[in-house]
Amino acid sequence: MDVVALTFASGWASGLNAYATVFLLGMIGRLGGVAGIPEGFQRTDVLVVMGVLALVEFVADKIPYLDSAWDAVSTFIRPVVGAMIGALLAGASGDLLPMTMGALGGVTALVSHAARAGVRLAVNTSPEPLSNVGASLIGDAALVTVITLAIAYPVQAAVIAAVLLTATIALAILLLAQIRRGLITFRSWLATR
Repeated sequence: MDVVALTFASGWASGLNAYATVFLLGMIGRLGGVAGIPEGFQRTDVLVVMGVLALVEFVADKIPYLDSAWDAVSTFIRPVVGAMIGALLAGASGDLLPMTMGALGGVTALVSHAARAGVRLAVNTSPEPLSNVGASLIGDAALVTVITLAIAYPVQAAVIAAVLLTATIALAILLLAQIRRGLITFRSWLATR
């Protein structure tokens, strides 16, 4: 397995939903017998906790402004999980590789998360809820596709993740005015809670 490509793809996915990323990697490792997936991800207790948290995030991500609140909290979680995945994929060999892969996974997760959260703030300004649900489902499908592909074809998955990351960043830049409006509305929403 190409560790750099898998780390990049997993870091990108962690920026969308860190719990689902760990859950999918663990299930693929456990059921598919794929070498290179950390044993800790395949443990039953880890799979149960990550599965429950991924399900909670799946639901929360469909609700306007609750998704932004979840994103705010996840700003502290997703990059750390991306870094952890990168370090664990590289192995605990005591050399520079796990630290480098940890940094790659963490930075990729942070950039992916920031771009996604910005776009979702812009989507929240839409008066109807279907665009929010649609954007969330597209992200969910992309995450599952990239992680599943990354196991067999890590370089191709990393290329797809890079294209999706670049497109999300470009979209966030194009939607900057709506993101600002979404942030103002989100602050008002928080004040009423």
